[in-house]
Amino acid sequence: MNAIEVNNVSKSYGKVKALDHVSFTVGKGEVFGLIGPDGAGKTTMYRILCSLLLPDSGSATVDGFDVVRQMTDIRKRVGYMPGKFSLYQDLTVEENLRFFATLFGTTVEEGYDSIKAIYSQIERFKDRRAGALSGGMKQKLALSCALVHSPSVLFLDEPTTGVDPVSRKEFWEMLATLKERGITIVASTPYLDEVRCCQRVAFLDQGKIRGIDTPEHILTEFADIFNPPGLASSAGTQQPGREENVIEVEHLVKAFGSFHAVDDISFTVRKGEIFGFLGANGAGKTTAMHILTGLNQPTSGTGRVVGYDIRTEHEQIKKHIGYMSQKFSLYEDLTVAENIRLFAGIYGMADKEIARKTDELLERLRFAEHKNTLVASLPLGWKQKLAFSVSIFHEPGVVFLDEPTGGVDPATRRQFWELIYDAASRGITVFVTTHYMDEAEYCDRISIMVDGKIKAMGTPEDLKKEFHQPDMDHVFTFLARQATRSSD
Repeated sequence: MNAIEVNNVSKSYGKVKALDHVSFTVGKGEVFGLIGPDGAGKTTMYRILCSLLLPDSGSATVDGFDVVRQMTDIRKRVGYMPGKFSLYQDLTVEENLRFFATLFGTTVEEGYDSIKAIYSQIERFKDRRAGALSGGMKQKLALSCALVHSPSVLFLDEPTTGVDPVSRKEFWEMLATLKERGITIVASTPYLDEVRCCQRVAFLDQGKIRGIDTPEHILTEFADIFNPPGLASSAGTQQPGREENVIEVEHLVKAFGSFHAVDDISFTVRKGEIFGFLGANGAGKTTAMHILTGLNQPTSGTGRVVGYDIRTEHEQIKKHIGYMSQKFSLYEDLTVAENIRLFAGIYGMADKEIARKTDELLERLRFAEHKNTLVASLPLGWKQKLAFSVSIFHEPGVVFLDEPTGGVDPATRRQFWELIYDAASRGITVFVTTHYMDEAEYCDRISIMVDGKIKAMGTPEDLKKEFHQPDMDHVFTFLARQATRSSD
């Protein structure tokens, strides 16, 4: 018997056809992947199956119940983790869990056995606000809240975006235990190693199903989308005359009480270098980046960014760098051109120069026809490429990228890295954090933080040789598993 049956479901938003006669089935107890590029229609499909959205036509059942006529029955039987963190940041871990239990007419005590294996890993932080948890901890809490009423079907919409590789592996190990309990799992993910954890996958593209088969078959058949040719690594291609350091850090420390988020780190980054700044959630890399970008002050140590002192000249630093945050940083209710003009003006560029460079940028990105399009209506991959281009529009000495491609499909990520290579070739230093280890291979050099300290630094090839590992994913996992402090 099938746990899910979808028959010719269609859904439109105005002229945009999000789903176009989609059909598929999921067997009871199956781990089924719903994959595809940004804007493919995956989230719309999830919302219909969870009875949060009505289809325009077609039918769908979950555990035998119709998603339109039997909403109440479905909501008792499904757990749902949407793409964005869905819990209340200002409530504690325990308050969130009790709230969701109440929504489903149960109690934490009643549903404890169904969440024990997962919740026990974060239970000692039950009095901590959800907003103060690391990415991995948040995912465990969100999964606990989705499971507290013992659902038979679990829907996961890119549940590990923004989570480090080790925490992602742990998350999928948890899903394997849920499968053993007979829970049906439907998951979407941009990570190929997670796609391969599914028994079958449906490839959704522009609202249509283009194939349903085993992960290997789909990834091979549609390799142009899921596994595009890699970029030649830039490592070792440092151009002559760019030996000067753009970033210099010595014995940097940031303490919160007795806790040292950044614990005595020293390094330099050269002009035009692509420098990967890696670490598990909670390792201290975001705190270090906030100090380097002038958003925070160090407890001790010294540092200079584009020639300015991180202690006394942080306002000057802000004027001479670019920054792209983990969360999308442009204004969604402004057009593409309005966003460019706004940020260029903030950086003090002249109107004439802004107009000329805007046209050049839009041509280069092939966005010319979208000049007056609201940013909110662009696909995620387009938004990220635009946000990066805006962050370097004023030709800064260094651009800081905090997980810039989180949740973006492989083909779009490759295009994004072509933009990074182009910026580096023009002498802009790129300081980037990422949880995609194939992207780590594209960096000139990499540092890996563990427990607030830099545990390794070098080219990707040097690190693989030093730690006797086949790729950067294995290097990262080997070092991150040596952490002694919790990733909270």
